[in-house]
Amino acid sequence: MGIGASILLLAVGAVLTFAITVSDATVGSTTVDWDTVGVILMILGAIGLIWSFMVMSAWRDRRRGGVVERPVDTVVERDTYVGP
Repeated sequence: MGIGASILLLAVGAVLTFAITVSDATVGSTTVDWDTVGVILMILGAIGLIWSFMVMSAWRDRRRGGVVERPVDTVVERDTYVGP
């Protein structure tokens, strides 16, 4: 899950929890508590956001790495061979 999807889950969960008031919302024979659904979405969004930052941090540290010093290629001039 990326950062964008996590923020989307947080936003949808916040809207369901704080902005929408539904009375007697039933699906089939059960009642859906939209506040609980919103809180669950916000928790999942927060976990996804933390996870995304941890993965980004791990990749950033791996890319930075240590400085690798490569030996400088030396050019050795050879004497020219003059045949007999």
